[in-house]
Amino acid sequence: MMQIPTWSRVLTLLILLAGVLFALPNALPENVLNRLPPFFPKKTVSLGLDLQGGSYLLLEVELDKVQQDRLETLLGDIRIGLRKAHIAYNDLQARTDSVSVHIIDPARLEDARSILKNLNPLVTGGVMSVGARAYDMSDQANTISMKMTDAYITGARNDIVNQSIEVVRRRIDQLGTKEPAIERQGDDRIVVQVPGLSDPDRLIKLLGTTAKMTFQLVDQGANVEEAKRGIIPIGDELLYEDNPVKGQPPIPYVLEKRIMVSGDRLTDAQGTFDQQSGGAVVTFRFDSVGARQFGNATKDNVGRLFAIVLDNKVIEAPVIQTAILGGSGQITGGFTIQTANDLAVLLRAGALPAPLKPLERRTVGAELGADAIHAGKISTFAGLALVALFMFARYGMFGIFADVALTLNIILLLAVLTMLGATLTLPGIAGIVLTMGMAVDANVLIYERIREEHRNGRTIIASIDTGFRLAMATIIDANATHVIASIILFELGTGPVRGFAVTLLIGIITSFFTAVMVTRLIVVTWYTMRRPKKLTL
Repeated sequence: MMQIPTWSRVLTLLILLAGVLFALPNALPENVLNRLPPFFPKKTVSLGLDLQGGSYLLLEVELDKVQQDRLETLLGDIRIGLRKAHIAYNDLQARTDSVSVHIIDPARLEDARSILKNLNPLVTGGVMSVGARAYDMSDQANTISMKMTDAYITGARNDIVNQSIEVVRRRIDQLGTKEPAIERQGDDRIVVQVPGLSDPDRLIKLLGTTAKMTFQLVDQGANVEEAKRGIIPIGDELLYEDNPVKGQPPIPYVLEKRIMVSGDRLTDAQGTFDQQSGGAVVTFRFDSVGARQFGNATKDNVGRLFAIVLDNKVIEAPVIQTAILGGSGQITGGFTIQTANDLAVLLRAGALPAPLKPLERRTVGAELGADAIHAGKISTFAGLALVALFMFARYGMFGIFADVALTLNIILLLAVLTMLGATLTLPGIAGIVLTMGMAVDANVLIYERIREEHRNGRTIIASIDTGFRLAMATIIDANATHVIASIILFELGTGPVRGFAVTLLIGIITSFFTAVMVTRLIVVTWYTMRRPKKLTL
């Protein structure tokens, strides 16, 4: 032990130096950081919602609506398939998780069953479900039923929630906010925390919009008044546009249900100003397939109204003056620059696969965050001072060695959090304070073992060597139990609990390094320089 290899000394010093360099930006003001050389680390620890202030949302993914939409789509496919095959049917309806249709001619039952079987896709969500159908088919008294399988429902729900999280993440990233926290909670809920954004209503509006955009032709031959009374031609639907005149009712349109171009073909959207009118508009651009579809739709329907629909609401319905073959266009709809930018964000991020229902909203003010930071600093420095004082009073010079290692441990912990891009929260600060108490546990075990060996008559150098060597097994066992507890907290916990677990786990690793490697290096260096005749421990 007393002969530490040169490579071990160099490696320990390099790790400590790197830790100081990466942790230092957290203690420097921004104007000083901006003047540092380009190669100098400038990344700092991000502050969480409870420290920085911002918006908190708990959203529920409305999975039942998506399930119903899929059944409605299946109904449409069945209707089209049976009509093409000239199979007479009636009583076509959808229930909670199934659809059924009655075939009038029993002789065509097998043909109908074949058509519906082709509409029944394979579930490919996992190894256990390979080859399984999405719907269980059965027929009785000329009525064919298709019921969603449990595997299909479970897989579809997981996919929808995961897709929703990804779309939410893309939308928030488009806002330019720093370090948002977005995670799943339970089976159908999403927790969103956006530090620095103090307007939860805007966030709800941004996330609560499905942003399903379509381009559809207006059926100008349909009678709008009859449609308003519920008499809508087959293949059409009645949608409304907000009236630009305040106080006036919305403008009705009868649209063909056929989607000429879908919004998922958009590759870019930007909020900008129209050069002619000076008003805010949203410009958009399609991919190659969308550009071809858009060009064909405008070329074949010159003179007709072409409605731009967002979430079953008409944004505008301009007349197609000429074919638009460039794959780009613009939307004018009485926007302000903020609403135009928000719509552009929605279109760039893509449509949500399911509506999101806000269950809880909370705003944390910056003043409250500043108070939390101040309280966290006081608790951290107070804990550090008390632990350092106890170690000095208990072990004298060796206590000072432990205090130096403890300070370096905090620096390394902060450096690792900075390098990982972790977000520091109040539970994270609690983890740091707890780490300080745990960090000196290893030193206490080592020092007590050295005392015991010295009382048994060993020399100073033998006592130090035996103390470090024999205490190692106990230190490893203690840290292993702490690591296991931290991993369990991280895997089973959510939000603040995970932040606490991450800080605690990193603290365990850094404290093991400083207590064993750093303290040993300090003690060996002290003994080599001083050569004491008596062990004052």
